[in-house]
Amino acid sequence: MDSLVPYGPQLVYGAFVTLKLALCVLVFGLSGGLLLAGLKTSRYSFVRVPIDLVTSMVRGVPEFLIILVIYFGLAMLIETHFNSVLQITPFAGGVTALTIVFAAFSSEVFRGAFSAVPSGQIEAADAYGLSKIRTFALIRLPQAWRICLPSINNMWQSVVKDTSLVSVIGLEDLLKRAGMAGQYTRQPMLFYCAAAAIYFLMLAVSNPLFKQLERRASRGYSRT
Repeated sequence: MDSLVPYGPQLVYGAFVTLKLALCVLVFGLSGGLLLAGLKTSRYSFVRVPIDLVTSMVRGVPEFLIILVIYFGLAMLIETHFNSVLQITPFAGGVTALTIVFAAFSSEVFRGAFSAVPSGQIEAADAYGLSKIRTFALIRLPQAWRICLPSINNMWQSVVKDTSLVSVIGLEDLLKRAGMAGQYTRQPMLFYCAAAAIYFLMLAVSNPLFKQLERRASRGYSRT
């Protein structure tokens, strides 16, 4: 255990990078998922069908492969067409790849939640003369948000663990820092167990936050 003390700041910094990466993916992934869900519920098949096809392909491909394609493939594309003017950092590549995956999965969650909103409430909003934007912001989104929060909590836990995949492309996150310390001290099991404990701690702290969000979103609903 004495070997952990000198590398404590390194592990804390790696945990900070992991948390920052996961939060960026959560924010951008939810925004993208909400947009994709809106496109999936479009009345026009030429909009709905391609989006369904793309998201199905993304959900059927491993996250690790998407990270490699985005980081190396997109970097090669930029190098070919922009003469290396634009460079993708490991953090940006990780955020982009995991955001694509998160948006694809969350789009299905939002789509199902929107479908669960009673149609009579939408008809009542139309009868009151509410615009489409106000109906979405005041009626559809709050109720869909309440329905999909448990699923978003599960996806958040997955994305925190999936950030460890980005260490393969050079991001010095928690897993990367733990691996470097374990290799230097020749005690990999000690540092990997410490990293596992930190991952668990981050998720243990986030669970009460999501529970509070669920209680807040469920205000006014009767409990059985």
